[in-house]
Amino acid sequence: MKRRTVFFGTPEFAVPIARATAEVSDLVAVVTQPDRPRGRGRELAPPPVKVWAESQGIPVYQPERLRDGKLAEILAPYEPEVAVVAAYGRILPKDILELPKRGCLNVHASLLPKYRGAAPIQWAIVEGETETGVTLMQMDEGLDTGDILAVETIPIDPEETGGSLHDKLSNLGAELVRKHLPAFFEGKLVAKKQDDSQATLAPILKKEDGRLDFRLRAENLERRVRGFSPWPGAFTYLEPGARDLLKIHRVRPHDRKTEAPPGTVISTAPLLVAAGEGTALEILEAQPEGKRRMTAQELRAGRWLAEGQVLDPDRHGA
Repeated sequence: MKRRTVFFGTPEFAVPIARATAEVSDLVAVVTQPDRPRGRGRELAPPPVKVWAESQGIPVYQPERLRDGKLAEILAPYEPEVAVVAAYGRILPKDILELPKRGCLNVHASLLPKYRGAAPIQWAIVEGETETGVTLMQMDEGLDTGDILAVETIPIDPEETGGSLHDKLSNLGAELVRKHLPAFFEGKLVAKKQDDSQATLAPILKKEDGRLDFRLRAENLERRVRGFSPWPGAFTYLEPGARDLLKIHRVRPHDRKTEAPPGTVISTAPLLVAAGEGTALEILEAQPEGKRRMTAQELRAGRWLAEGQVLDPDRHGA
């Protein structure tokens, strides 16, 4: 007989993990965030986990608040043995953590204790990690601080983006649940405390995180472009007065050395921008505001960038 579970999750990342939970347990209820306005029309749209759960005939709950005790009252009659949590988007209060007989398990997209927090996928790329993975953790009241039950790892490819790694870890999280949740029910997993001295944080992303600071070395900038794709996206500005936005889609470090101030276009063929510590960043694809995505050759032909021009001059004091 399958054990009774409830699932907490919201975005597309959580859907494969919810599906896996339903495969290896009796998933009796799903909790997700409320519908939110999306798109240009700002019409209410359901979270992906809600769409999936309703297609499976699983009851869905979307509380606006968690700390009023009402959700615990709603879920108590389901008598779950465990709750599985993946990218729900809110910290669970004590009454929810203690409701399932064997507590709540979180599927977190990093190798804990590294990258605790809301955006572990993106920050792992930005910080230059060569591998990452997913961790099954027994939840407590802290931020991703609970005991580790199981881990699955994968390498981070040199061309990895935040979007591509998101999809890989979503599927890996599903495999983690298929493989280890039955073992948890059978008492075969041994909990291991995290080494808090090794913890790092992965704070929630803001739009401004995508603004490139050319005082960083070229390799650091290249990782930010990949890590922040597709959101918040990497960008800079063309002129100090017009403040024209330039989205940066694809770059690579170049071996040219330069003494030019950071942000200065030092060549248009190839399209090179001076970066920190004398390094140079080659822009391969970018997109002027209101225009389509362009190659470096197209940017050069359209005279969007010229040698000697300084990108984001307000930031760099040019």
